[in-house]
Amino acid sequence: MGWTPLFLEMRDHNVLVVGAGEVGERRALRFLEAASNVIIIGGTVSDNLKRKGAMEKPLEDLKKMVDWADLVVVASGDPQLNIEVSQLASNKPINRADEPKTGNVIVPSSFFIGDIQICIFTQGKSPLMAKELRKKIQKVIKPVDVLQLELQHFTRQLLQEKVDNQKDRRSYLYQILNDDKIKRLLTDGDLEKAKTKVVRLVKQIIN
Repeated sequence: MGWTPLFLEMRDHNVLVVGAGEVGERRALRFLEAASNVIIIGGTVSDNLKRKGAMEKPLEDLKKMVDWADLVVVASGDPQLNIEVSQLASNKPINRADEPKTGNVIVPSSFFIGDIQICIFTQGKSPLMAKELRKKIQKVIKPVDVLQLELQHFTRQLLQEKVDNQKDRRSYLYQILNDDKIKRLLTDGDLEKAKTKVVRLVKQIIN
């Protein structure tokens, strides 16, 4: 297997989506949410996509739009069109929604819990199981975990200002992560009191 997970900065990059069906719309929405410039060819583009900034071009402009694109998404229901687009975009990043492993970019199932983004890739074996695994993960990650993430971010920024040694900072982060009083505050949903407690603890640790 040659695949490896990556996050790409797609703001202001050009994305061509071929196919305006259910899959194409999902892909287009994903890139619109990432502030990409999205053009759709093939099928009828929904009003929802147009409101969010997607543009529609005729199939006659296919080659021109492939040249324009930084990334091409193939999501039409026409196998011959999919092959044609793939050939035109052979030197570009391309996501084949119809045959994922024949492209070179995978767009996995993805969702947020707070600021935690989780992606699931089943090697294309079962989109249904990706949905089921998502449900299980959503049950495991609790609101207190999201608050702990925010607190760890706050603590890291605080320590970076006061502690030069990276190993020491990591040790202090673990101390705060495992502090029972802080855990209780986060369980009660009181992030601000937890931050105040962290500030006091950092002062004690450093002194």
